[in-house]
Amino acid sequence: MLDRVREAVSKFTSKKKIDKKDLEELIKEIQRALILGDVNVKVVFEISEEIKKKMFEEKPENISLRDYAIKSIYEVLTKYLGKGDKTLELKKQKILLVGLYGTGKTTTAAKLGNYFKKRGLSVCLVCADVHRAGAYHQLKQLAEKIGVGFYGQEKEKNVTIILKKALQECKEDVIIIDSAGRDNVNEDLLKEIREIYETVHPDEILLVISGDIGSIAKDVVEKFKEILPITGIIITKIDTSAKAGGALVSSYLTNAPILFIGTGEKIEEFERFDPKRFVSRLLGMGDLEALLEKVKELEEEQKTIKEMIEKGEYNMYVFYEQLKATQKMGSFQKIIEMIPGMNMLGMKKEELEEQEIKVRKWKYIFDSMTKEERLHPEIINSSRIARIARGSGTKEEEVREMLKAYKMSEKLFKGIKSGKLLKDPRMKKILKMMPQDKIQGIM
Repeated sequence: MLDRVREAVSKFTSKKKIDKKDLEELIKEIQRALILGDVNVKVVFEISEEIKKKMFEEKPENISLRDYAIKSIYEVLTKYLGKGDKTLELKKQKILLVGLYGTGKTTTAAKLGNYFKKRGLSVCLVCADVHRAGAYHQLKQLAEKIGVGFYGQEKEKNVTIILKKALQECKEDVIIIDSAGRDNVNEDLLKEIREIYETVHPDEILLVISGDIGSIAKDVVEKFKEILPITGIIITKIDTSAKAGGALVSSYLTNAPILFIGTGEKIEEFERFDPKRFVSRLLGMGDLEALLEKVKELEEEQKTIKEMIEKGEYNMYVFYEQLKATQKMGSFQKIIEMIPGMNMLGMKKEELEEQEIKVRKWKYIFDSMTKEERLHPEIINSSRIARIARGSGTKEEEVREMLKAYKMSEKLFKGIKSGKLLKDPRMKKILKMMPQDKIQGIM
């Protein structure tokens, strides 16, 4: 699943031009990847619909389709692929690990012990698996390998006796108990785990599930939650499973936070689960944080512009919004014919076309200005004009021409605010043609 999502996004971002068809194809690829990853079909539909809604209904004007598509996928997958808002505190505590056979629970006990040891806490691993042959020796060897304490009784079959003695013997800060598993969640397993819980009264109960468990992960989590207050999930074998989606989504469906993921067999291949970082890697976007920051800045900018217009403020941002609005209305010829007095200027068609070219250049000039210059154009002096011209690939006189047009537009804006121009029916007609959210506060 993980590779398929990454491939789909990589193919999408490599395209030179993005359109609606590309977005729809990307969503279909993500759907296929999630279904093959054993994510519940209903959840796949919810994820794809949420991504589609974000892409097509919520995109701000100043953000490219490519950037906003990646942001939308990132946010939705972060929401569904596990919760990561809980961390294990670095303190004295008892931790019980539970789960089925074959999940890598014993190795996970050692990985978790190593995690705490590296953070300055003493650790004791306790073998509470009295059923699996070799469980005692495996955990003991792992404890010796990472240099932490160990307690177990190889020949004792009563798990309660072992645990009571362990609580007396283990003086370490963190006691990690590796319980027995079963092939499935049956009555014997649940009874034994409940016995362990009542004997130990652990501070944390962590359910270990394998990344290849698929869509039944939700049922497994829910069955364990029925008898134990599961405080977190650890997912193993994330690196080898093509069906890790089911395990990851189980966190969202059951409201049990994923705390750690095992990314390999080695002790150090174990990391705290961070949904944002995980999805960032999944999408193959090393600079995703920079992209999100850029999108966030543009969204805030749009909000600021709207507030400025509503308050009746005028600056380069508002001027630029007006330019975009007039372009949506049609050609300059049509606009000039409606503006009071402008049709008397006798401008030729060639001159109007030349003006339209100038407006396109003004966009590059606007993009080369700093935020401070856009908010306060009056600070733009000769040296700033030279810098803006270089950055936009235009001439200094073209920058000055835009600033002159801005000043004229500012006067017009103030005239509208004072109510003088609104009395002219032709001006009212122009304003009604413009997008209402752009002129709110003027009419």
